[in-house]
Amino acid sequence: MCVFVLLLGFPGVGKLTIARELGSLISAKIVDNHWFNNPILRLLDEDAPLPKGIWEYTARVRQAVLDAITAYSGPSANFIFTHAGVEGDERSTRTYQQFVDAATQRAAVFVPVRLLCAEEELARRISSPARRDHLKTTDVETSRSRSQQAVVLDIPHPHALTLDVTFRSPLESAAAIRDHVVACRA
Repeated sequence: MCVFVLLLGFPGVGKLTIARELGSLISAKIVDNHWFNNPILRLLDEDAPLPKGIWEYTARVRQAVLDAITAYSGPSANFIFTHAGVEGDERSTRTYQQFVDAATQRAAVFVPVRLLCAEEELARRISSPARRDHLKTTDVETSRSRSQQAVVLDIPHPHALTLDVTFRSPLESAAAIRDHVVACRA
């Protein structure tokens, strides 16, 4: 039985870093949210504000990838996805539903994992210059504001896990998620 793990968390929490560790622990392919975003965002002027409606284009890319996975991936292939979902945001909820629908089509165990991190640590992590090379945000003030005013997407699901990664290494976080996935598969 295959598994779809969805790592949810604010920018800088370590979704991709944890996904890389987890991928080797559960033998899964990693599909980072920047795979969907960057083909579109790289077409825009770097300093210009994002145009209204741009995220609908990234949603189309995401859907094309999910459709290819459901149509052509081997029946036992596991996947780890990342998403910076925000509670109360309609687009975040639609994105989440795309992953749920793809898991259902594949008869995969769907495991949403909320990754939380303290504001100060998140600000430290997000300021890494290496993030800019991958079109990831490095704005500390936006990160602080998001931490104070928003909540990571939290849609009830029987396999959901919430994990505070503030003081955990990526490997420790991945091991905890692996243990949870094993329990969900049983």
